[in-house]
Amino acid sequence: MAISQSRARRKATGGRYIDYRKKRQHELGREPSFTKLGKKKVLVLRVMGANRKLRMLRADTANLYDQKSKSFRQIKIKTITDNPANRHFIRRNIMTKGSVIETELGKARITSRPGQDGIINAVLIS
Repeated sequence: MAISQSRARRKATGGRYIDYRKKRQHELGREPSFTKLGKKKVLVLRVMGANRKLRMLRADTANLYDQKSKSFRQIKIKTITDNPANRHFIRRNIMTKGSVIETELGKARITSRPGQDGIINAVLIS
């Protein structure tokens, strides 16, 4: 069965909406990519309008921005220490936007969306 991003089947009160049409192709969704820690692996998807979307499945490096020196460096990721999206993502080493990662230079917060952008950008926090 397809994942749909259309209107919910039930109202806020709990009553049902009556279906007035079938699912449409532009309402389709996909399973989340769950970017993990490991050797780099990127998947290229064709999306609406014949565009391309990069989906990062695994990564071991991040583009780290240091606010003091105002420079970017590509740094190796050691582990994931915190993830506000889901506390269970920490033990599974899943990276999302807002995750705190441990790097060679210290802790950093991910600012990009790895499952959507195909790249990991982070800002040094300590």
